[in-house]
Amino acid sequence: MANHLIEAKELHQRITDPNIIIVDCRFDLADPDWGHADYLREHIPGAVYAHLDHDLSSPITATSGRHPLPNPDSFVSFLSKAGIDSSKTVVVYDTAFGAFAARLWWLLRSYGHEDVLLLNGGFSAWKKENFPLESGQCTNKPAVFQGQFSNKFLVKAKELEATLMNPDFVLIDARAANRYIGIEEPIDTIAGHIPGAKNVFHQANLDAEGYFLPEKQLKRLYQFSSKTIKGENIILYCGSGVTSCLDLVALAQIGIENARLYAGSWSEWIRDPKRPKITP
Repeated sequence: MANHLIEAKELHQRITDPNIIIVDCRFDLADPDWGHADYLREHIPGAVYAHLDHDLSSPITATSGRHPLPNPDSFVSFLSKAGIDSSKTVVVYDTAFGAFAARLWWLLRSYGHEDVLLLNGGFSAWKKENFPLESGQCTNKPAVFQGQFSNKFLVKAKELEATLMNPDFVLIDARAANRYIGIEEPIDTIAGHIPGAKNVFHQANLDAEGYFLPEKQLKRLYQFSSKTIKGENIILYCGSGVTSCLDLVALAQIGIENARLYAGSWSEWIRDPKRPKITP
């Protein structure tokens, strides 16, 4: 398997390595202030905090989805403040087995920083081993991050619309099945999915304890997109371009490292009534 994950035991062994930057990305969509408050209560020693709304996204606009990509200058400033530069290995984690941390994993790779690892099993894996915990706010010595955003891993709405129903492309919806089908929609104003999308719920990449499935099982999960479709023609989306990044980690783990994200996702797609939709 490709190496986009790190196990809790390995991180513990390297915890004092000055070339490792740990970033805690815990978040709750229903309570945006919870993540930072819970981080202050306990976290992996030395971890700095990244807020999904403030650090990993920009403000919502009239045409955007719920989590627009961060302003490049603001994001580079955040990375520099966190102590991240080209010499650092970045380890990201959360309390949702990677569902939020994967957003930072994707962003860093999009800015040219590929030395980034997702903690397999998340914060619970660390706690399960009874490894040390820390409280309070952590800071790192500032660095100078010099990467620039590339569209290599990104698809925009117009491009996506042009690929719909094209057999050379695979579109994957990473939301729960009930949301994909349109049986329920607890967040967005319209239920349903983009035409032609297949459904691979982001949690389907994980076992019952929240660890990534073995390589053979992951390959089986994505077997419809593995052999005949170019990696860059595999496009992921979810509600707002966050949890679908966990599917991108899974695809990278099985060697499909250039799949792309429709970052605006369903919450942006439905802003334009002319865009086609499959609704119940």
